[in-house]
Amino acid sequence: MTTLQIIPCTISAAKQYVTRWHRHHRAPVSGLFACAVADASFTVRGVAIIGRPVARRADDGWTCEVIRVATDGAPNACSALYGAAWRAARALGWRRMITYTLPAEGGASLRGAGWRCDGEAGGGSWSRTERTRDDQHPTMTKTRWAVGHTVSAANPTRQANNGDQP
Repeated sequence: MTTLQIIPCTISAAKQYVTRWHRHHRAPVSGLFACAVADASFTVRGVAIIGRPVARRADDGWTCEVIRVATDGAPNACSALYGAAWRAARALGWRRMITYTLPAEGGASLRGAGWRCDGEAGGGSWSRTERTRDDQHPTMTKTRWAVGHTVSAANPTRQANNGDQP
């Protein structure tokens, strides 16, 4: 079994890794921070890029989103990245973190890192008559996952104990 460790990673390096390894998305334009997981020889085996929520209604100032995770298939790399991303986000003051998976992705890595299924979300095209786009991403309904707790804009303290401990 390969021993993995979390190592620092720039967003630029993470974007290059995503371009090479992600199965169905291009690298994002930007992000808030990134982290990587490496084996004992410091070979990067996966990356995570964390940014502001893509969905406007989820962008409450207290929630961040894992916008990309890409690995080379190393066992437990995804779980290690989701756990590290949440620990780093909490240390930076974020109260909640979300991410989305496709229906074919079971979510074992997220459950292993202490995340909870938050229901179905999204789906459809971003293209509109007045603003056409060429959808180059999966457009089906996704599963939203979350860790942390919801925050009231008036009172940024814990409202519910919803998986604070990954």
